[in-house]
Amino acid sequence: MKFAQDIILRPIITEAAMDAMQAKTYTFEVRKDATKPEIAKAVEEVFGNKVKVATVRTINMKKKPKRLGVHMGYTSEWKKAIVTLTADSGAIEFFEGLN
Repeated sequence: MKFAQDIILRPIITEAAMDAMQAKTYTFEVRKDATKPEIAKAVEEVFGNKVKVATVRTINMKKKPKRLGVHMGYTSEWKKAIVTLTADSGAIEFFEGLN
């Protein structure tokens, strides 16, 4: 059984994500096996009942080669979810202090 706190791993705080927040679009790192309905339900549970999810878009971020001196390696693979809220939904309070 997956809990809502286990599905959403962390918020993504970048310039592009901050600009999208004005349109009630939020970006999160989620579990690789999470589905779109599970992500929508988890966002509504974690951030309160004022939040209503309109759409969820997901992206599988592939590994990239990295090197540090002579050492070669790869970044880890992860899944990104871009969540758009409905127009009558309240904003997510966690992100309000970041603007």
